[in-house]
Amino acid sequence: MPIYMDRHAAEGATPEALAAAHHQDLEVQSRYGCKCFTYWFDEDRQSIFCLIDAPSRQAVQDMHRAAHGLMANQIIEVDRSNVSAFLGRLSDPEGAEQVPIREPAFRAIMFTDIANSTDITNRLGDDAAFALQREHHGIVRQALREHEGREVDHAGDGFLTCFSAVFKAVECAISIQNALRKFNDASPPAPIQVRIGLGAGEPVADGDTLFGSTINLTARICARSQPEQILAAPVVRELCVGKLFRFREHGPVELKGFAEPVRLHEIEWR
Repeated sequence: MPIYMDRHAAEGATPEALAAAHHQDLEVQSRYGCKCFTYWFDEDRQSIFCLIDAPSRQAVQDMHRAAHGLMANQIIEVDRSNVSAFLGRLSDPEGAEQVPIREPAFRAIMFTDIANSTDITNRLGDDAAFALQREHHGIVRQALREHEGREVDHAGDGFLTCFSAVFKAVECAISIQNALRKFNDASPPAPIQVRIGLGAGEPVADGDTLFGSTINLTARICARSQPEQILAAPVVRELCVGKLFRFREHGPVELKGFAEPVRLHEIEWR
């Protein structure tokens, strides 16, 4: 059966009430051919996201209606591996029977891309370029481990990663650029220069796929970045108020696939 993620507006909800609603779903799920895996609750944004194995979207709604009457505002079909990669789990965390889940599904997204990879290959050849690429991969993955990031995907020169906290994504991006600067200062066969784009969003709030428009926007921001630059969406700047990061307004820019200009912010890391 397909797996669905649904989104509920939850104004005024408490973690305890949502835990009770989840258990009510579990009590009636078999009646509708469903299996409720888990849920996420974002208290700040008053949003709930449920992960359910079900024969159809209608079966999900029918189950919720019978269990507690809290109907979903949006339901999308999702891929197991994508949910695991972005949100980190496919089942209730340990102890969820006793303690309500307070884990938001909101995620920060980071794209990285080597800016000078073609020049490196042309100048050094495939073997030497591959060796430098391994150095890059090691630096990025070490930074992800240190800042609790998750590798979602990587293809050749770039990484798609996510974080449960926006400030951790910013810290990771700065760490990567600092590590690459140190690496380049040691006079390698060729410098590795990386572009980084940062964004953030809810998993099903802005498209019909997991993190739909957020992924597209962050990829466009990364492509717009210059070598050794970190550019961020406005939401990243807004969610880092009070942190000791230095943002410089980069101005509104046109990004392919987006009707309105986006006001980007550069993170000063040097």
